[in-house]
Amino acid sequence: MFNFDEARFLRIQQGAVDLASRIDQEIGTAIANGARNLYFLGTGGVAYLMEPAVQLLHRRSSFPVFKDYPAELVLTGSCNLTDKSIVVMPSLSGTTRESVAMLNKVKEIGPKIITLTGHADTPLGLGGNPALVNFAEDDTSSESFYIQSLLVALSVMKAKGELPNYDALVGELATLPAALVKAKASFEPRAEEFAQIIAGSDYHMFTAAGNMWPQALYYATCILEEMQWIRTRPVHASDFFHGPLELIDTGVSLVLFRGEDAYDPLAARVEDFAKRYTDKLTIINTADYTPRELSPELRALLSPAFMATLMERLSAHLEVMRDHPLVTRRYYKRVAY
Repeated sequence: MFNFDEARFLRIQQGAVDLASRIDQEIGTAIANGARNLYFLGTGGVAYLMEPAVQLLHRRSSFPVFKDYPAELVLTGSCNLTDKSIVVMPSLSGTTRESVAMLNKVKEIGPKIITLTGHADTPLGLGGNPALVNFAEDDTSSESFYIQSLLVALSVMKAKGELPNYDALVGELATLPAALVKAKASFEPRAEEFAQIIAGSDYHMFTAAGNMWPQALYYATCILEEMQWIRTRPVHASDFFHGPLELIDTGVSLVLFRGEDAYDPLAARVEDFAKRYTDKLTIINTADYTPRELSPELRALLSPAFMATLMERLSAHLEVMRDHPLVTRRYYKRVAY
């Protein structure tokens, strides 16, 4: 595959899978000791990667779960964030400014703090109890964080007696790194074609539903806007018919991500509408590339990770096609703000 180090990718995703027992131990112990709620506190793109786990717990668990912006929460606090909380703080770099400030604030409150990071010798890498470190970089981090946040959610449900097939799901995760590579290989023949669609316009609408929505938001904002300087308009499929549909017209590019969870009918509704009014409708469906050997339940739970792994292939072609490396920035970590 084009510009792809398979051994490195497998090592990183296996590292995420291998955190299962540690995450389960920490979450299970905290709940057994009286933890009353869970907070996911990430900043920027990594916060989007936590959202499928948040949604899963909101819909299928009785354990109270919150997601908030550290930049806001550090200013005001929350009556729900107490020493009886579990706080999960992800940061690939381990140095994200808003997250470091939040970490210091949370330490004063005294809850259980689990940090998820790619680098050990950093504020978040040193500041968790525990700090769970799985080295990754931008092109491999999305899948890793999707896996880790899913493991957190599954462990909460197990501890609450809400997931009788926990062992089966976690056991099946052992096959996931290879399945992700297989999905990449299946998508590779079309990756350049899809990259040409993205390169062919300076504006794209993105939409998706369910657990696929965070990946649509992530790819539009954190990859195309931040790393490629391409303007996007992300909109949840549930909101599409409440304003954004009026932007659809001939020549307007709409990119629709579809997955395999229960909310895909909302994406299908957008497809049925948009194909009548724009000649630039692009549909990418994980069901076309995810290995069938995986159980339907795991394919649905990990549709965002599979979409992320497909989009990495698209991005690998896009940065060369546009002569714009993904590491190029104008402002991010380059100027004061």
